[in-house]
Amino acid sequence: MAVAAGGFVGAILRYVISEWVGTAHGFNVATLLINWAGCLVLGWLNTMTSERLPIHPHIRLGIGTGLIGAFTTFSTFTVDAWKLYQVGQVDLALLYILLSVGGGLLFSYAGFRIADGMFRAGAR
Repeated sequence: MAVAAGGFVGAILRYVISEWVGTAHGFNVATLLINWAGCLVLGWLNTMTSERLPIHPHIRLGIGTGLIGAFTTFSTFTVDAWKLYQVGQVDLALLYILLSVGGGLLFSYAGFRIADGMFRAGAR
């Protein structure tokens, strides 16, 4: 139930943000920003809840797998990249792939560092 409830909220958030932000010249800015935000939050959540902030496993699953899993979307990212490639925007497709994967890793790391910093600040 927690995953379903989180998934419901995450999917609606993704839809609303996608409609609000949209694309720029075929480049799906909304999906890029959504996936980056999801990486940041998931990096933070996993760091905080694995060692420092004890929450019920069902709540962690509902937020991580449900909400963030439905909010972010790997499939849309791949379709967007493929569409750019198909219309001859190979450079833009490669940039989108690099920004998505590289940015996702950086934002996950940033989430970890933020959580780590919060823990260290609280330990003082």
